[in-house]
Amino acid sequence: MSDTPASPSSAGVSLYDARPFFEKALQYGLQHGLIPQTKLDEIARSAPKGMVQIAAYFGSEFLRPELERARDRIVNLVSLYLEDSCDGDLRRAAESLRDHSFLSRSKGGSDMLKRLIVMPQTSHFGMNERQEFSDVHIPQLAKWTLRPLAEYRAELARRTHAAQLMAAAEWLAEDLGLDEDELSDAGPEAEAVIRTALLVLSTGHTEMPDWRALGHIVLKLRQRHGEDASGIRITVPAELPVELHPVVANVRRSVMRDLPKMLDAATPIRKLFQQTPAFMGRYFWLDSGLAEVDAHERTASATWKKITAGNDDEPSLLTLFLCVAAESPPKTLLTERMAGTLIRKIRKSGWQPELAEQYIQTHAPAAYQADYLKLWHSFMDEARAPLLRDVDDGIQNALALLRRECHVKAS
Repeated sequence: MSDTPASPSSAGVSLYDARPFFEKALQYGLQHGLIPQTKLDEIARSAPKGMVQIAAYFGSEFLRPELERARDRIVNLVSLYLEDSCDGDLRRAAESLRDHSFLSRSKGGSDMLKRLIVMPQTSHFGMNERQEFSDVHIPQLAKWTLRPLAEYRAELARRTHAAQLMAAAEWLAEDLGLDEDELSDAGPEAEAVIRTALLVLSTGHTEMPDWRALGHIVLKLRQRHGEDASGIRITVPAELPVELHPVVANVRRSVMRDLPKMLDAATPIRKLFQQTPAFMGRYFWLDSGLAEVDAHERTASATWKKITAGNDDEPSLLTLFLCVAAESPPKTLLTERMAGTLIRKIRKSGWQPELAEQYIQTHAPAAYQADYLKLWHSFMDEARAPLLRDVDDGIQNALALLRRECHVKAS
């Protein structure tokens, strides 16, 4: 055998100790006189009982493979708890074994994993169910009882981050008048809620916006700052709980990076937020059907008032509908000459009553649409024959009808 000393690398490999942390802590305690024989005897008595309980919980205590797996589980649970709670310090871990029962350390590891499993897996409100640990989670617990501390800590960090984002989103949403149940029902991504809330609060608004309000905020920013984002201050609310500041500050930086795109007047606001892949789902607004209806109502009302000029009596409305059906410019008042021209056009080219129906449904106030359609249908039944038929008296019957039912001014 060669007398050549082992290289540093081979020495390093030989020092690696693959034993479970429980075994290392127990050995350390025995070597340093921290764990007496009575404690060792207590562990020897309680460990088999714990193994049987674990085997029964996850499967069957009567099958040898289940019992062997239960041994691995209980050792790993104790190891997880000791290494995590003692931060890898073997002396502290040995003292913990000395001062507490073996099964309590196993339960400590189990409780760690149960808390992990019910933590949110994602910061999306629509993909998490807040609940206590129950039987439905047992298959997940079975997997985690055999995983090392490094995996547990990595998953804990990921889920903690998601939980903090959700907590921050809830806090900011509540500050803007949106309660937890409403937020859960909407099911947004937490970061989208935080981005929107920071934008809203930094522009002096006090409510979580619907689409129309969010668009108005961005439009005001464009009008006020042009394409220069340097003058816009996006701040983290001072009242936000201290433990949530880091995650919100990180999201704030993403809002600052988004500002140049928001201020680009060449991109329509709706296209930016709803049709640009990088922005879709990145911000949150209330899906308020009523707000959309209200916006439509306001637009329709303004258009209707402009068309009718306030003349909403039945003759004026029928005149308007008839013009539309004849594909003529919409008017609420005709001279006799214009009425004659309209009749001749209808007799030559026909009319399309459905155009008037569509016009009513598009422009008329929603509250009156049913009445206007009824008025139009009644007029059509009476007017169809005289308007479309060329009788011996020319257009006189049709003209008389329009004088009686529509708004025709005597020449």
